Amino acid sequence: MTAPSPGGRDDAAGPGPRERPPSPHPDAGHARLRRWQAATEWPLTAISLLFLVAYAIPIARPEVSPDVRAACSFVLAVTWALFVLDYLVRARLAPHPWRYVRRHPLELAVVVLPVLRPLLLVSVVVRLNRVNAVRLRGRVVRFAAAGTALLVTVGALTVTQAERGVPGADIVNLGDGFWWAMVTITTVGYGDFAPVSPTGRVIAVCLMLGGIALLGVVTATLSSWLVERVTDTSSPDGPPGARGGGLGGPAGEAPVGMVSQAQVALLVAEVQELRAQIVADRQRARGQGESGSAE
Repeated sequence: MTAPSPGGRDDAAGPGPRERPPSPHPDAGHARLRRWQAATEWPLTAISLLFLVAYAIPIARPEVSPDVRAACSFVLAVTWALFVLDYLVRARLAPHPWRYVRRHPLELAVVVLPVLRPLLLVSVVVRLNRVNAVRLRGRVVRFAAAGTALLVTVGALTVTQAERGVPGADIVNLGDGFWWAMVTITTVGYGDFAPVSPTGRVIAVCLMLGGIALLGVVTATLSSWLVERVTDTSSPDGPPGARGGGLGGPAGEAPVGMVSQAQVALLVAEVQELRAQIVADRQRARGQGESGSAE
């Protein structure tokens, strides 16, 4: 008679299927990625601004000395390397690295092709707006001003670099680039300056789409903010600022020209009461008619 195996299973039965170690929960990966993003948000924002300055100096002052130009190139290379490191860490911390890579094609293109490093200026706009997103609720004017200034600056720098030295180009200095960027982002289109190089035209398309998107974001933010304020004001459980002196005044009162939920509920109750009274009157009249015909 054979002794049972230490695992409590008979040797004759052979080794059973091994249990796979539990796979890490996706929420844990998301939590690690969020912690990394929170820890690196401000440092990467500072790096983005440093990249913007180093990128702008040779474009704004083409006559700078070779030493300054070399220093700017060194800063661009270092900041690009830091963005590459950040991208690799984010992809490694993501629960599904390949899915993260597929969902961030622009960052991947910048990492793979250093010639596309000016596209990092797009991340400058995104990062600066995202860092202040919590503070910008209800401050749509500030958001619009910051986003517009960044988009105009990025567009002016990139189009000036792309058009400078191209035969037949109208945009030959940074002043022309800023004027063209302002005209383009507002979709005015005077036509006095227009890019002629393929790169400049691609930048123009991106700036036009960015201007439309910025206008849509501002409009949506303003609309959601107004709806939230009206809802908080009309709700009896709204915030203290809305009760007794908010947009709508006392609790349950809506702003002028708007109907609160309490008013709607009161109107529905009155309609139901009138309907019940009409039904009762009809039944009473029908009963009186039947009694009169019986006599």
